[in-house]
Amino acid sequence: MPETTVSIRDIKETLLALFSKGVPEDALAALCRMPLRKVVNALFPFFCSMNPLHFWQAITAMGTVVSLLADENIESARVVMRRLMWNLNDESGGIGWGSAEAMGEIMARNDHMAGEYACILISYINPCGNFIDHPALQKGILWGLGRLAQARPRQAESASGFLVPFLTSPNPVLRGLAAWTASALPCNGTKPLLIRLCSDSEVITLFVNGEICERTIGSLAQSHP
Repeated sequence: MPETTVSIRDIKETLLALFSKGVPEDALAALCRMPLRKVVNALFPFFCSMNPLHFWQAITAMGTVVSLLADENIESARVVMRRLMWNLNDESGGIGWGSAEAMGEIMARNDHMAGEYACILISYINPCGNFIDHPALQKGILWGLGRLAQARPRQAESASGFLVPFLTSPNPVLRGLAAWTASALPCNGTKPLLIRLCSDSEVITLFVNGEICERTIGSLAQSHP
């Protein structure tokens, strides 16, 4: 699709139609044939979608598109990452919904981007770094770190120590996402907590392997190395 003949609004409408079909593979294949930078701009509004399927398909699509963009023009991909980081900054004036999840998805799909930006995502749970004290955003950060840890554990390993407070959180979603993340990262500091969580029967909703599913926290903790 020639870049000069399609608008961001057209792409957004196309994405909505594709996402509504519930066939993410088809959606990804179709959007990869569109002008990538315009697709990125069209995806951002879906980060505020109240439809969980549309939200997660947009996160997945952003990861795919920005990874392709990085292979074509690394600076264009960096611009997207900086935009995601800005959205998570207090000075942006926004909330940053979906930004941490998108960062994790992009880095899970592209090693170069993970090498450059993993430390930034990790800093959001570091009390001495850029710690974000907002439970809703912390869920996104932990999901992003979990996605990165499952795909590229070496890039996320320095997050292990910062997961400890979340592994004992009274919030089941934070606790479960931290368990999912820590399960991929061998660490003496988190292993006893993961073993303890193996009996945690609390159920959380998680987007994993392209699907929205329900898992017990115990099952997420039991896959630890």
